[in-house]
Formats: sequence, structure tokens, C-alpha cells
Amino acid sequence: MSSITLFQAPPAEAIQSQIQQMVVDYITDISAVAIAPSNPLYNLYQYGVGYEVHLYLQAMDGSRDLAVELLVASDPLDPEQVQGFLLYLPLKDDPEACAVAYMAVRQDLRRQGIARQMLAAMRARYPHAELACSPAKLQCFEALGFQLLGARGPQVLMNTREHGSDGLLAVLDVAPIYNSVEVRQIHTYLLAQHGRKAMIEAEKKRDRHLDQLTRQAQALVRERLGEAALHRSRAPRLV
Repeated sequence: MSSITLFQAPPAEAIQSQIQQMVVDYITDISAVAIAPSNPLYNLYQYGVGYEVHLYLQAMDGSRDLAVELLVASDPLDPEQVQGFLLYLPLKDDPEACAVAYMAVRQDLRRQGIARQMLAAMRARYPHAELACSPAKLQCFEALGFQLLGARGPQVLMNTREHGSDGLLAVLDVAPIYNSVEVRQIHTYLLAQHGRKAMIEAEKKRDRHLDQLTRQAQALVRERLGEAALHRSRAPRLV
């Protein structure tokens, strides 16, 4: 069993750095884009999503008017060793509801119940929980107590109840990250490394993959819940 610790303020730097490393290592699983390691854009998304998580961890100090909580799974014999993390956002106007933003478990420790432990700790605080995941992970999260409610872009929406919350989900506007000087510098470096033709093809490949995931998500929802379920979800509010 792992030790599960709740953070409502930014954790120690040593913990943050391990979380950031997990984001970089497991970016294909964590990112909604599900970028493959073989895609030349992979490094760009490692930086971008890593910085997204960094901003959420910073926002835990209350500076962004955004509710953020963090659960960290660690080795009971070595509390400084992070085994997994779950970053989630409590919804406004619904004290029972939250939404999973990012979750990861160290690859060498998977299938040992760590994700289940973290999700159980989150649900003990917020029993009405939602998340978005790739269609391929639907059965995994069904086994963890979530059910299909709808689709949002390339992901399916899941919830611990048969309906979404009426509360307001506020999320950070991460678009400026991908327009930043740093991302442009990474893109310039990748362009020099791979060439313009390869980078254009990488973007097309990413877009084709996203289109495929979107079709899969919609097909799953249609099959399970009917066409109407595709139009029920509300978009989160950007802050």
C-alpha cells in the first residue's frame, strides 16, 4: 500500500520535480493530444504539458483564483519518493464535485492499485467526480468506478454518477503556453533538426490521429448512449 498525501498548497520542490519528470516521461498518456514518441512534435508537447502542470501547481497558492488539489502517492518507507500523483479541480457551486486534470503512476509500479487508492481518496472528498480520457482507456476507468457520459473532442467524458455536475469547472487557459517564445524556440530547433517537410508531416499526422480519436470517442458514445449524449457536455471556463 502506498501512502497518500493531500496537498492544498504547493508541495515541496523535490515532490514537484518528480511530478514534472513523470509528466515528461508519460506525456503520451497524460496529454489529450496523445502525441506518439515517434512524432517530431513530441518534445514540444513534453515542454507544453509540463508547463501546464507547473502552472497548476503554482496556482495552488491561491494566486489564480482557481481551486486546485493534489494527491501524491509515496513509498511508506521513503515519503520523498513519489509513486504517483493525481491533480484535480474542485468545481465551484458544488461542494461534492471535482474534475481530474492529470494523473500518472510510475511505470514500474503500475497494476498495484496506486491509481485506485488515489481516486478513492479523491472521491472520499468529492464523490461526484468527472474525468476525460482517450477512448482506449474507457474500460480501465470503468473498472475504477466511472461511467461513460459523453465526448469532448478526442476524449470520452466519464463520471462517478449518471449525470454531470451543475457546478462550474474553471481551468487555466493554456493557449498562451503554445504561443510563447519558449515553444517557438523549440519549434525552430525541431525545424532545423528534422526539416520543414518532416515538421509539416508531423503536424498532419498529429491532426489525423486527433481526428481518429474524436471519431472513436463519438462512436463509443453513440453506441452506448445514443446521439443525444454527444450534445450534453458543457465546456469548462478558462481562467
